[in-house]
Amino acid sequence: MKYLIKETVWEEMVVFFRGLKGIHRKNECQLRQFIEGCVYLLKSGCQWRLLPPDYGDWRAVHRRFKRWSDRGIWSQFLAFFQDDPDLESVMADATIVRAHACAAGYGKDRQAQEALGRSKGGFTTKIHALVDALGNPLKFILTGGNRNEITQATELVEGIKKAYVLADKGYDSNQFIETLENQQCIPIIPPRKNRKNQRTYDKEQYKERHLIECFFGKIKYFRRIFSRFDKSALIYKAFLEFAATLIWLK
Repeated sequence: MKYLIKETVWEEMVVFFRGLKGIHRKNECQLRQFIEGCVYLLKSGCQWRLLPPDYGDWRAVHRRFKRWSDRGIWSQFLAFFQDDPDLESVMADATIVRAHACAAGYGKDRQAQEALGRSKGGFTTKIHALVDALGNPLKFILTGGNRNEITQATELVEGIKKAYVLADKGYDSNQFIETLENQQCIPIIPPRKNRKNQRTYDKEQYKERHLIECFFGKIKYFRRIFSRFDKSALIYKAFLEFAATLIWLK
């Protein structure tokens, strides 16, 4: 089997797994086989049943991945490697991904709960993201592609204190600006043209916002993120968190 994870990266992952209770980790080879299989699925975007047998039985890999998702292990995995984020400034934005037809049908009238919606781009999911001053991922929220960015803005910056917050005009809302000021943050957000009282903002510092666009470019190299195939928002978000972890480990 060709390893997709570098040895130095795997050694860092092992540190996390050794400190995690309730998972089968005694056989490190089998654990690595499972993680390598998850990387293959993430990069290739293939169907579960098309997973090469080198990575184990696809049904077992699927069950284990879902079990970890239900327990929030992929979220813990990402949080473990977010050990030293640069919170001098943070950047918020959202990107839309097309959802394949196979992503539908998880349950009747559950499209909104599974972060699926109809927009100009068709059947889509929107990834709302927050990154640090270096463009490293901090937090994600999934909604249908028809939801506006500002609806998730307050939740995205929850817990952020005394930082510059960079975002585009879509986040120019009096309520959101007030929320940031209450958190002792400085908004670097261009005002909308239809504002009666135009706000000022640091145009030079705003140029740093390109880092979140670069981050979206990085995660869309993973085909399972670039296009959504998973019916469950929980599973799709787990793959997103796994991809974000790999970015932190580069």
